[in-house]
Amino acid sequence: MLRRVMHPVNARLDEHLPADHKLSKVYRVGAGLTGLLLVVFGVLGLIDRIGFFDTGGDTVLALNTNGALSVLSICIGALLFMGMVIGGTFASTVNIVLGLLFIASGFVNLALLDTELNFLAFKIPNVLFSFVVGVMLMWFGMYGRVGSALPHDNPYWRARHPEQAAREDRAYGAYGRPAPGRP
Repeated sequence: MLRRVMHPVNARLDEHLPADHKLSKVYRVGAGLTGLLLVVFGVLGLIDRIGFFDTGGDTVLALNTNGALSVLSICIGALLFMGMVIGGTFASTVNIVLGLLFIASGFVNLALLDTELNFLAFKIPNVLFSFVVGVMLMWFGMYGRVGSALPHDNPYWRARHPEQAAREDRAYGAYGRPAPGRP
């Protein structure tokens, strides 16, 4: 008798994280707070009526900005709000992907400082902000999703270890007793 074993590579992420799972709250909070910060920054930049590609830029919340960066910030903030509303694995994935993009943006814009290609009017505080927001988003997105010591009731651990999870369910799940190593 052949059994199909679902490996993490084959598992769809949304199959093993219920929308009301406690991890979803972490993903939602991270996406929501960061999205709010970016939208406020973008709106304040647009209110100042800064030129769209003005490379001189003006400062908003101690960061250099122009119209293009303001609009981009609002769009990314809206995407994070969408992640917050949907929640679950979608919010986690959005946080991770945008976190990586923020870090990449920090490096790219660091290379473009003091060049004619700096059309987002980045300066060193913007680069540092990009790195900090990127790491923060990645932390929110990866929380409870990666690590060597995830608890056995974690849906990501269960998806990566289906045979052991099934054994624990058979041994402990039917009676509501905790699995070994859990209080």
